[in-house]
Amino acid sequence: MSPMPKILVVEDDTRLAALTAEYLEAHGFEVAVEHRGDRAVARIEAEQPHLVVLDVMLPGEDGFSICRQVRPRFAGSILMLTARGEELDQVLGLELGADDYVAKPASPRLLLARVKALLRRGPSTSGDRLECGSLVVDRSARAADINGVPLPLTSAEFDLLWCLASRAGEPISREDLLLELRGIKWDGLDRSMDVRVSQLRRKLAAFADHKDRIKTVRGIGYQFAPHSA
Repeated sequence: MSPMPKILVVEDDTRLAALTAEYLEAHGFEVAVEHRGDRAVARIEAEQPHLVVLDVMLPGEDGFSICRQVRPRFAGSILMLTARGEELDQVLGLELGADDYVAKPASPRLLLARVKALLRRGPSTSGDRLECGSLVVDRSARAADINGVPLPLTSAEFDLLWCLASRAGEPISREDLLLELRGIKWDGLDRSMDVRVSQLRRKLAAFADHKDRIKTVRGIGYQFAPHSA
C-alpha cells in the first residue's frame, strides 16, 4: 500500500489551520501544521513533505520569502494562499517557485481539488517510458536522453536513475535504494550508494539545467526533482 501523501500547512490562523488539517486528513492525507513563518523553512527542508500549503501573511517571515528560500532544496509542490487575491501576489508567488495559488477565503473543496491536482503532477509514465521534463528514460531500451542527447550510463547508473526518477519528488532512503538495487540491507557503513549517486550526478551535471536534479535529504537519503532547474 502506498504511504499517505504528506502535507505541511503553514498558517498562523490556528482555527483555520486546524480545520484545513482535519479536512485534508479526512480525505486521506497525512497533515502537519506550522503557525510561524520563521520556523517554516527549517521544517520544510527537514520534513520534505509532498506538498506545502503556504500562507503569505505569517508572523516572523512571509510566505514569499519562505518560498524563495526553500525552492532550491525542496522538490515538492507549494500551494500559496493569498489573503487579498491580488494578481501581483499571485504572480510573485509563481515567480518565486510556487506551483499554484488559492485566494483566501478558499472553500475546502477548492483547496482539496488544487491539492489533488498538484500531487498528480510530476513525471508522466507510460509502460517502461518515463518523462521528467527534458529527461526521457526508456527502461525497455535501457537508455536515457536529455533534449534528445544520449546520457551515457552504466547499467548500475541506469538502474539508479530509473529508481529515483520513477519516484520523483519522494525522498528515498539509502536503505531502500540498497535493498532495491543491490538486494542487501544497509549496515550503516556501506557508502556504495553514495558513490553511485555521485557518479550519476556528475553525468547529469554535464547538462546545465540538470546539475541539481538529485537532492540530498539530510538524515534520509536522496530525492529526484520532477523538473529540471
